[in-house]
Amino acid sequence: MLFDHCAQCQRCCHVDPGFPALEITLTKQEKKGLGSVCVEGNCEHLGNAGCTLGDAKPFSCKLYPLAYNPKAKTYFFDTECPLMPAYQAQLADPGSEASTHLKQMDQAIQALSKADPFFLRANYRVDSYYFDLEPLERAEEAKKGRA
Repeated sequence: MLFDHCAQCQRCCHVDPGFPALEITLTKQEKKGLGSVCVEGNCEHLGNAGCTLGDAKPFSCKLYPLAYNPKAKTYFFDTECPLMPAYQAQLADPGSEASTHLKQMDQAIQALSKADPFFLRANYRVDSYYFDLEPLERAEEAKKGRA
């Protein structure tokens, strides 16, 4: 499974020494339940098998390794994530884990664009500051580029 590697890697849940703490962007709803989540060293919610929050995992963490620019309505990905080559390749298969993840993120982002647009803008600001982002090429965009 594509995301099984995440529990071993845990790079996204870790801030290297000398780098500023990463304040995870939370939706209005998530703030009510979690208050705040700040990663200094390892995330406090990181267990041996990955995130211990289960379904309460913040949307910005679920979105990773993607970032979403709400102004341009485009996705980017963190070039440091070792999962990205496989993720990008899987987007050609509509039934793949990557395609399913992207569809779920699209649906959630559509809802958040109405319910909590501030979150989307704030999250992209954090992502673009913290991560080395490159545009995500969707399967249909890749086909157009080859035509």
